[in-house]
Parts: sequence; structure tokens; C-alpha cells
Amino acid sequence: MLQEQTIREAISFNGVGLHSGAAVNLRILPAPAGTGICFRRADLDGFTIEAVGRNVARVSYATSLMKRGVLISTTEHALSALMGAGIDNAILELDQLELPILDGSAKPFLDAIHRVGSKRQRRHRVYWRIVQPVELSEGDKFLAVYPAERYSVSYTIDFPRPIGLQTFELDLSGNAYERQIAPARTFGFLRDERALRNMGLIRGASEENAIVLTDTGVKNGPLRFPDEFVRHKILDLIGDLALLGHRILGRVVANRAGHAMHTALVSRLLRDRSLWEEAHISSEEPAREANASVEPVLANR
Repeated sequence: MLQEQTIREAISFNGVGLHSGAAVNLRILPAPAGTGICFRRADLDGFTIEAVGRNVARVSYATSLMKRGVLISTTEHALSALMGAGIDNAILELDQLELPILDGSAKPFLDAIHRVGSKRQRRHRVYWRIVQPVELSEGDKFLAVYPAERYSVSYTIDFPRPIGLQTFELDLSGNAYERQIAPARTFGFLRDERALRNMGLIRGASEENAIVLTDTGVKNGPLRFPDEFVRHKILDLIGDLALLGHRILGRVVANRAGHAMHTALVSRLLRDRSLWEEAHISSEEPAREANASVEPVLANR
């Protein structure tokens, strides 16, 4: 059975918050088995906020966590990278309320994790295997998860030109996340800049950390993928679903969803224990996945 993992040694980053514009230092630290992913405010006497659904706060333009009035903002890219790297236990220590945006993707986080390596721990990793379909809808937005033996995502977006309609689907076993999702950057329309800044948002945004779109095209190309926009939405989704505290075995289908709907799905799964069962698996490698055993954990039912 697959075991939980942490990183082998601490990793340091510095940068600015996408929305706050504030300079921030971040360290990702190894953590004992069973810890999960936690954020620690070094500027507030080490106050800790667990990366779990019950702590979700504002989810308009980024996924934020709050506990007893203490905020951690824009968590999704780092959480996505940790999930993509197979890290179950880590402490993210920062000296501001918002994580650094870096280049706008999960790649800098993932590359740093790969540089230090991961460490297996003695505790077996517990997955949540979806056993009943869950569907959420709001207007033309839709998000669902269906029973499956592997974790896969199909995402559709429909934005004004020059993005338009894009769909991307992938199986998240093996190194698919690293190659196809992690490098995809966040994006925004130049015409929205003034309104967003007036709302106190994107104060740290620049052409170095976001794809900037005009009415006719990409201002700061080239793109890393022709469909980088929808791939970034999958990156965000993976980070938001990390707030379950467990990886899932299921097929996620999204259409024009966003952070609020992602975290609504997290809340639904956390509330209703009949929708999933705990399971162990023996492999996530794509070549072996079809024959990988999936063993329900019945002791906690």
C-alpha cells in the first residue's frame, strides 16, 4: 500500500502576494505522518491554520483560509503543487497573510519539492473513493464528481475572446500533473485591471506572474500551452480539492466552475459521509493502474 510522504528538507521562497502586493517569505517544512498540510503565520507567534474545508474563508478570486480571525490567502497554487508531488504532510510557514505568487503557476513550488525530494513515512495513505455521484450547478456553472478507480479531471471554460471555449481532460496518475498542469499560469484581462485594483485586488500582479490578455490577444506571450487557461483552472481545482485532507479516487467534471464551486464540493463531501469510502491503493503509476488493487478501509465505516 502507498505510504504518506513529506519533504526531505525545508524549502524557502520569497516574492509578493498576487492580491495584497505585500512582500512575503515562505518556508515549506517537513511534518510528521498524520499532520496533513498546515499553514503557520510566523508573524503571529506561529498561529496555525489547517488546510481543510472547515477553514475556508473568501473564495472569490482566490482560495483563502481563516481561523479565529487569522487569514491565509491565495493557497491554491502551493496546495496544488503539494498534491501533484505526492506530499501528504507539510507545514507552510509565512510572514504575511498571502502566499507568494511566484510565476503564477505551481511549477516553482513543484520544482523546489523535486530538488529536495520526498520522504516516505510509516503511515499508509488513505484515499477517499467516491461511491455516489455528486453534482452541483448554478446557472451555467457545473461541477460533479463520479465514482472511478483513479483520479481524473475534465474541465471546460468559456471566456470572452481571445480565450473562448476550451476543454481539457487528463488522468492524474503518473507524472501527468508535472508535465501538463503545473506550468500553467494564472491569467487576467487588461480591461479589468482598474476595477480589480479599486477593489483592493491584484496589487501584486505583473507580466512576470500572470498572463495578461487584451481584446485581441496575449500581451506577454508566448503561452506555455495553447490551452494554458483551462489547464490553470485544473491546477486551481486540484489545489482546492486538497482541502478535503485526502486525495480522491473519482472522475471530476467541471464546466465554468471556479473557486467558490470547488470549495462547495469540498463542503458537500465533508458533510455527507455516505458519498465516499476510505481506501488504500498499491500504485498510482498509469501503466499499472488498471491492475492496481483498491482496498476499502472498513474499520472506520
